[in-house]
Amino acid sequence: MAAISDGSPDLRVEIGGLRLRNPVMTASGTFGYGKEFSHLVNLHRLGAVVVKGISLEPRPGNPPPRVVETSCGMLNAIGLENVGVKCFLDEKLPWLREMKTKVVVNILADSVEEYGRLAAELSGSDGIDALEVNISCPNVRKGGVAFGTDPAMAAEVTSSVRSHTHLPVIVKLSPNVTDIALMARAVEQGGADAVSLINTLVGMAIDVHTRRPKLANIIGGLSGPAIKPVALRMVWEVSRAVHIPVIGIGGIGSAEDAIEFLLAGASAIQVGTANLYDPSACESILDGISRYLEEQQELSVRALVGSIRCGEAE
Repeated sequence: MAAISDGSPDLRVEIGGLRLRNPVMTASGTFGYGKEFSHLVNLHRLGAVVVKGISLEPRPGNPPPRVVETSCGMLNAIGLENVGVKCFLDEKLPWLREMKTKVVVNILADSVEEYGRLAAELSGSDGIDALEVNISCPNVRKGGVAFGTDPAMAAEVTSSVRSHTHLPVIVKLSPNVTDIALMARAVEQGGADAVSLINTLVGMAIDVHTRRPKLANIIGGLSGPAIKPVALRMVWEVSRAVHIPVIGIGGIGSAEDAIEFLLAGASAIQVGTANLYDPSACESILDGISRYLEEQQELSVRALVGSIRCGEAE
């Protein structure tokens, strides 16, 4: 990448062939299809918009209640509700094509074959810059075991998507595993260009007055500030285990949060739950990263990546 000529810090990053103007991305499922936030956020400033997960056919999701606030975050059991690939291509993508921001489409499926078909269908349309593969879905042909908890299945999904698209492939890792580095290496071997992590942690909440679960689905995905230490640790582990770029996700609500992930080894970050309580979070984080680089007299955000000091004498 060429140097920035105006003397300001260079915020540009490259994620497995995906070139972004800065490292701030939105997280799938928290930003709709982009248009929903367009009156609140200057989308053109962002590095990329990651849209709500798309499946081959529309999904109605789970019955309500589907969201519960927790002490330091939220539980959701939306159930991967989405409009399906045909509606996305016909009704959502034309608007997204007009943006000056990169568009990443998160994809989900119930079988390896469906992942491949979905990747192929999306890759034939202009306006999509990369695919993010949600492997936290259950494999219906293997008794409902989540792809993201089995290294062999995760690698198989990745390989299928890779063989059906020319676009950069980012695999979103589940934290609900014993060894996150093992999963990262598996998808790297399967052909992933990058990994993003973490997806939500499995949790639940109970109403003590009714003695019933607060979510109709009983369990849901925990996100928000509560999961940040876990996410940060996993990003650090994975960045040391693979040779492909890492995108950090989990409890990022401020520039300092984002910088921690960069120092731990992430090349970019995604903002999720924070969008729901502060729609300006992405822009505030972007401004804060620029200020930090100036204060630290760093010429490029890439100089921060993996620069954590562990065990060094001051």
